[in-house]
Amino acid sequence: MKVQSIILSLAALASGHTIFQKMSVNGVDQGQLKGVRAPDSDYPIQNVNDASFACNKDLKHLDSTVITVPAGAKVGAWWGHVIGGAQTANDPDNPIAKSHKGPIIVYLAKVDNAATAQPTGLKWFKVAEDGLSNGQWAVDKMISSNGWHYFTMPTCVAPGDYLMRVELIALHGAQMQGQAQFYMECAQIRITGSGTSTGSNLVSFPGAYKASDPGIMVSIYDNSGNPYMGGKPYTIPGPSVLAC
Repeated sequence: MKVQSIILSLAALASGHTIFQKMSVNGVDQGQLKGVRAPDSDYPIQNVNDASFACNKDLKHLDSTVITVPAGAKVGAWWGHVIGGAQTANDPDNPIAKSHKGPIIVYLAKVDNAATAQPTGLKWFKVAEDGLSNGQWAVDKMISSNGWHYFTMPTCVAPGDYLMRVELIALHGAQMQGQAQFYMECAQIRITGSGTSTGSNLVSFPGAYKASDPGIMVSIYDNSGNPYMGGKPYTIPGPSVLAC
């Protein structure tokens, strides 16, 4: 009962949500909401079959910026509790509540024009993922980096326009089906370089995930209520990362 009460109390902490709202490329901040399609709402999607599962819903912040990303670049995705970051001074849930442990995953979809492309019907491939390693969730690292999550764009990605889908999955309530929280936004990018790959292991959103997938319906707690899988491995959902 003690462990159950700990888990239920952690799962009840549902106010510490988040929004992906800007990028950096090789250490250069690209500007708040530049090239990132974002809503005003920081609420998650919890239905993996939601029609807006690709790039989120009720998007209010849209512009024509397409961000240049050289293949092989270090890319940053910045998360904040609300648009602009902290909701209040000393906001304890900025960039996200510490209870919201989980992975961060990045997908690309090839498009003709990133500024105008619609997210429905696209084919996506995974270019980066970070789950649980060395006792740290990807979310823990992002919080420690003041909202920044970093990854390396694979060197083999072909030049051209893409939508870049950055997704955080909060697993604090995921022991019950349908209670994992999905936070995602899409950025408009243009890859440069000499790569030749436009993806492998292509998936659709919605369609790539099932509510019962082991990385989506999972208890992350041990018998003491610690949210680090009790020494068991965590399986990141979706296809394998593009191999160059």
